[in-house]
Amino acid sequence: QVQLEESGGGLVQAGESLRLACVASGTIFSITFTGWYRQAPGKQRELVARISTGGTATYADSMKGRATISRDSAKNTVYLEMNNLVPEDTAVYYCAADSAAGWSRSWGQGTQVTVSS
Repeated sequence: QVQLEESGGGLVQAGESLRLACVASGTIFSITFTGWYRQAPGKQRELVARISTGGTATYADSMKGRATISRDSAKNTVYLEMNNLVPEDTAVYYCAADSAAGWSRSWGQGTQVTVSS
């Protein structure tokens, strides 16, 4: 079982940057992929970025050039840094981890990101 805890959300102005953190605990050795998703009011949850255990990163088209996902294995933490934020980035951001143990996906509680114009 993998448990996730997000942090780093908050209120920022358009054009600013923000870094989110996702700390994993439990059977972290079984994690294959860790990703960031977001859900805005009235919208479906969508993938923002994903990183594999080997360090391969993928991004949503809207985030390419503006986001960087990385990991710190020593801290069991995955980061998402977003630059040039716009109000459309306002959403609850969730961390998710795919585990080879039972081929399951674990979700964090979510952290609110609000971008003001």
